[in-house]
Amino acid sequence: MSKVAVVTGGIGGLGTAMCQALAKAGRKAVAVDYSGLKPEAVDKWKADRKAEGLDIPVYLADVTSFESCADVCKKIEAEVGPIEILVNNAGITRDAMFHRMTPEQWDQVIKTNLYSVFNMSKQVYEGMTSRGWGRIVNIASVNGLRGQAGQTNYSATKSGIYGFNKALAQECVKKGVTVNSISPGYIGTEMVRAIKPEVLEKVIAGIPVGRLGEPSEIARTVVFLSSEDAGYITGEDITVNGGLYYHT
Repeated sequence: MSKVAVVTGGIGGLGTAMCQALAKAGRKAVAVDYSGLKPEAVDKWKADRKAEGLDIPVYLADVTSFESCADVCKKIEAEVGPIEILVNNAGITRDAMFHRMTPEQWDQVIKTNLYSVFNMSKQVYEGMTSRGWGRIVNIASVNGLRGQAGQTNYSATKSGIYGFNKALAQECVKKGVTVNSISPGYIGTEMVRAIKPEVLEKVIAGIPVGRLGEPSEIARTVVFLSSEDAGYITGEDITVNGGLYYHT
């Protein structure tokens, strides 16, 4: 039976690529996304996947709410099967220089990017450990490693993921569950490609490989970390950033 792989932020640019790659790798991919999405947007996304020969269900939830995460995970497990792979990909930005950042901008990013990791992981953890197998893959960012002016909120959430990985990995390593993260650099999603051409040109000039990353490159890394082949890797972060930043 195919392992059920849940991807939060599943119908966004990166999330779509992850769902596609997981499904093509033989997993039963499930997209979880924002409960405020319009039904027509969800229907179009599902139709696009059907046209690719992929049957990927979509569930809506508020990942900032523990109760909403509990409800959606129960529903997925009842209708699709036990969740054995969790990709915590949901994330937002609310950028501002620190002297202008509001408490609301701070809270929105912390809750969506970091609370969600706890809220979703908590729902699947006991099932994974009791079955003796599981993969939790958290999507961090190069800006969690190096920081970024105007993103104290975002950088703090992504940096927090590394501590989460290392701590939880120690708790479940003997129970067959691994916890890792991926730190993407600048990836060619619709949002990034919508940046003003002159600004985007400067961004690309600062990337040693001379181009943006592709969503599929992050997705393939997710597939690897969620596979049997990655069973000896836990508590780690893989940077996929074209040489933009190195860490030890």
